[in-house]
Amino acid sequence: MSAVSFFALGLNHHTAPLDLRGRFAFAPEQLGSALRGFAERTPRLVPEAALVSTCNRTELYVAAGAAAPELVRPTLEWLAEQGGVPAARLETHTYLMHDRDAARHAFRVASGLDSMVLGEPQILGQLKQAVRLADDAGTLGTTLHQLFQRSFSVAKEVRSSTAIGAHSISMAAAAVRLAARLFEDLGRINVLLVGAGEMIELVATHFAARSPRGMAVANRTLERGEKLAAHVGAQAMRLADLPSRLHEFDVVVSCTASTLPIIGLGAVERALKQRRRRPMFIVDLAVPRDVEPEVARLDDAYLYTVDDLSALVQTAGEKRQAAVQQAEAIIDAGVQSFAHWLDQRAAVPLIQALQRQAHDWRDVELARSRRMLARGESPEAALDALARGLANKMLHGALAELHASVGDDRERFADTVSRLFLRGSSRTPGAGQGPDR
Repeated sequence: MSAVSFFALGLNHHTAPLDLRGRFAFAPEQLGSALRGFAERTPRLVPEAALVSTCNRTELYVAAGAAAPELVRPTLEWLAEQGGVPAARLETHTYLMHDRDAARHAFRVASGLDSMVLGEPQILGQLKQAVRLADDAGTLGTTLHQLFQRSFSVAKEVRSSTAIGAHSISMAAAAVRLAARLFEDLGRINVLLVGAGEMIELVATHFAARSPRGMAVANRTLERGEKLAAHVGAQAMRLADLPSRLHEFDVVVSCTASTLPIIGLGAVERALKQRRRRPMFIVDLAVPRDVEPEVARLDDAYLYTVDDLSALVQTAGEKRQAAVQQAEAIIDAGVQSFAHWLDQRAAVPLIQALQRQAHDWRDVELARSRRMLARGESPEAALDALARGLANKMLHGALAELHASVGDDRERFADTVSRLFLRGSSRTPGAGQGPDR
């Protein structure tokens, strides 16, 4: 993959704490302008770029051919600016992968092997959205398009051919399991869901299956909240009403795109007082946080973040470790195929140059044969001259290099010339038939 160079720079749940990841979380509507801003920083190199931002990771994939190494430091500095932290601090929490390693990482991410929940399916949809937005921003390019399309194919094969995704316990299911540990009967609790995105929809579906006493959906856009509420048999409420109604709910699960916490310490303290210290189970699945972290210090509030759920979901993941080896083999094959595509693509300029050269030779020899015919020479003589002229032009460079080479170089070049020009021929050099023998 040396001819076409690209890299992935990112931070995830393995390398960075939740609050730092929150500083680098991009909402979908921010990705396009962010990518265009990144491309404007390096107009001379015109890089391809795609930005992936989820609860667990923020990754920037960059392709710029041989100029890619020049972009590593500017990419880190640009990303550090987006989060408002020094580049040196960010660097200690990031990973950098080049070429084949970057491709393998992308395939593992798409397949759910690098997720907090082994085999979780959401990441694939998030990757596809990131690719669409990069395409809309005009920064995707051929290399990254191929990289991600192949990652989607690999992920599909991993999911259909292995048990990685079987019985996957998502964050949504984990939240319900934790609630069941705290409350003896989920049929007697009231659940508040804050937000109306894909994650909250999954949580709503899992809780609805346990038939709680009541469910409500609070969302900034009431119409979207009403749509989700109708789907799961819940009531819709305005986000502005959340502080005054928080005490009504035993379980609160929040996952919005807000850049600031929407459930504060004071609101939870007041709610607990109204509940006469009956416990509240709060799950904050948002990055950045939706719930102020100080809430965790309250005696009757049980606050879990997306990172806190990792131990529970990894317990289920260990049961599927036997399938990981099979999935990795599929990924290895995908990486090899992508490397082959890159190698072929790297040869395209040479192939095009050879074709142009061959066409030039043809034009020269055709012109000479036409002049011979115009002078009255026979067609046979003109055709013979055409064939001899083309043959001489095709062999001239190879023969000149062969005569100029010496020693081991001559032997290796002779073997190459034989494979190029004598393939399938009965005249393949043998004893007494090699060049200059």
